[in-house]
Amino acid sequence: MTINEIQQGIIKEFENITEWEDKYALLIKFGRDLAPFPTEFRTDKNKIEGCQSQVWLNASFSNGKLLIDADSDSTIVKGLAALLIKVYSNQTPTEILSSPPEFLHKIGIDNHLSPTRKNGLGAMLKQIQLYAVAFNALNREQL
Repeated sequence: MTINEIQQGIIKEFENITEWEDKYALLIKFGRDLAPFPTEFRTDKNKIEGCQSQVWLNASFSNGKLLIDADSDSTIVKGLAALLIKVYSNQTPTEILSSPPEFLHKIGIDNHLSPTRKNGLGAMLKQIQLYAVAFNALNREQL
């Protein structure tokens, strides 16, 4: 599935939910559904700076695609990480770098986050993009 198709699917999941409590509940569910985060990835190197809560993000590269894992001690932030993983994990670096997270605005989440959570979301997105840049360069070297 393309990043755009995944984003459209997320927008559809949220569009019929009118109450923000219910949207947060769906976000928390996404976080709970994340694969367990390996203990060996819970390092300072993988810790995202700029988040009030603790957030770890790890990426690997396999078959030309970026694979992302994440965890947080905050249920909302973990849900945000899960959304980013749903959209960007298992995609090529080029696709990641050419696909802004338009779904965040369309579902309205960017207007309902505290400033610290918004900063954390931005920091997670920036780290995913940095991973994509790094793996894109590595992939070109291997060609």
